[in-house]
Order: sequence, then C-alpha cells, then structure tokens
Amino acid sequence: MIDDQKIHAAVRELHTQKRNFAQSYDLIIACKDLNLKNPAEQVEFFATTPHTVGRKRTVCALVGPEMIDDAKKIVDLALEQSQFERMQKKELRKIAGKYDYFLGQANIMPKIAASFGRVLGPRGKMPNPKAGCIVPPKAPLAPLLERLQKTIKISIKKAPTVQTMVGTQAMTEQQVVDNIKSLYEQIVHNLPKEENNVRHVYLKVTMSKPVKLS
Repeated sequence: MIDDQKIHAAVRELHTQKRNFAQSYDLIIACKDLNLKNPAEQVEFFATTPHTVGRKRTVCALVGPEMIDDAKKIVDLALEQSQFERMQKKELRKIAGKYDYFLGQANIMPKIAASFGRVLGPRGKMPNPKAGCIVPPKAPLAPLLERLQKTIKISIKKAPTVQTMVGTQAMTEQQVVDNIKSLYEQIVHNLPKEENNVRHVYLKVTMSKPVKLS
C-alpha cells in the first residue's frame, strides 16, 4: 500500500506546477514478474473511481427505434439501427475516434457487430457488458451515463505498465487522492500476485516529470 502522506505530498507538489490550463494527473504503475504472453497474467477490467477524473467521458448509443428518442436526450450521440448500413467507413472511423464509450441495445447486437465491429473492435470500444454498456430495450440510460463518468478501462496486456488519468488540477487535493488510492487498490487486486507484481508507482501532471510514490 502507498503511504497516504506521500500521495498527499505528491499531489500538493504537482499542483504548484502551473500552466495556462488545468493539467491532468496521471497515475503510473510499473509492474514486474508478469508474463504477458500468458493470457492468464494479462490484466483488463473496468475500474470505478469515487469522483470523476475531471474530463467528460463522451458516449455514443447504438439503439433500435424503441430507444432512440430517450437516448438522444441523454447521450452525446444516438444512432438508430436504420442508419447503420448507410454509414460510410470514413464516418464510422470518425465516430470511433470521437467517443469514449459505446452503448449497444442487447437485441440488436448482431447488427451492431456487423456494422461497427471492424472499426470499434481494434480500438477496444465495442459495447462491453463488463462496463454495463450492453443494455436491454427501454433501459434507463441516465444512471449508466453517470456511472460511466467514473469508469476507467485498465489494460495491462502489451507492456507491464499502466498509465491512467486520475484527476486534474481543477479538482481538490482530497478528490485526486481518493481517486489515486481507489484505482491503485483495484489495479493491485487484479494483478496475479497483487502487490508483489508492483515494481514502482509514480504520479505526474501533463507537463511534469514523474514523482515517485513507491
């Protein structure tokens, strides 16, 4: 476990490094003794934070006619299934790059996969049930949208390091500390040997050098 005082001191120190914008805090965890060629030792999950990280998560909903009206009121972009086949590949790539999460209506997932799979799949953005992003028809979307604002995808599959945004300088010190502690605990819990797989932990802001936490 990282020393609580060290986290507070690092957040405080990095907060003094001002630019003409609110820099983001990134938590960096360097792992050890992980054989990433073995799928059993690869890590991928969706973590939730106590507070948002200070950047709005954009959401696109891929739905049927029974959900389109409600979805348009709640998400950033809602597409109805009759639009899928008419969309050009260039437009699909633009949408894939613009939105953080994609919601899919459960009973039309085969159509979503056929139209969006080639574009969203390689980016790891297909509607994912582990993040609650596959929804039944007429499901209320507002609670899911709120939860996604505090949801972060953690992936340690290609390199034994994870770097993820945990807040911005516009947030309070305690909010950033809460997010760091929560994310660290969740990442460690998902490592095969937990803290024995952690080599070093760092914190940095956008334009700074990393500060070592452990």
